[in-house]
Amino acid sequence: MIINRPVRVNQQIRSPQVRVIGADGQQIGILETREAIELALSEGLDLVEISPVAKPPVCRIIDYGKYKYEQSRKEKDAKKKQHVFQVKEIRLRPKTDEHDYQFKVKHAENFLTHKDKVKITVMFKGRESTHREFGQRLLERFSGDLSDIASIEIPIRVEGRDMVMVLAPK
Repeated sequence: MIINRPVRVNQQIRSPQVRVIGADGQQIGILETREAIELALSEGLDLVEISPVAKPPVCRIIDYGKYKYEQSRKEKDAKKKQHVFQVKEIRLRPKTDEHDYQFKVKHAENFLTHKDKVKITVMFKGRESTHREFGQRLLERFSGDLSDIASIEIPIRVEGRDMVMVLAPK
C-alpha cells in the first residue's frame, strides 16, 4: 500500500544538509540545502525530497510536475493490478430441499469462478438448534461439492443461532 505523504520541494525542505542526486541520476554528494536549491534552479528544475527519513535526506533534481505525474501513474497501475475480493453470502436452513440445495451450489460456483469469496450460512430456528449436526453435514457436503474450485478459508464455526463457513476460490 502506498502511503500518500506530502512531498517537499525547494524551499519546503527543512534539513540543513541534503544528499543530492542530479538530473542524470548521478550522485552529486552532500550539499547545503540552499546550494542544492540554487543548483536545481540554475538547471531550470526543482529540488524534490525523495527520502525524508534518511540521514541526511535524499533529494533529487527533477521536474516536479513530471514527478507528480509519474507517481499518479504508478498508483493507478497498482490499483489496476489488485483484485478486491467481495464476499457473497448464501443462506441455507438445515432442512433445505435437494433442488434448492443444488440451486445454491450453482450460485456459489458462479461466485467462485468470478473470484469472489462465498460465505455459507446455515440458519437454525427454534428446536432446530438442538440438532446442529444437520447443519454441520450440510456445510461439509457443500464444501465437498465445490472442492475442485474452492478451498475452505474459514472452517465451520457457530455464530449465535447460525453456523458459518467461508470458501475462497483456488
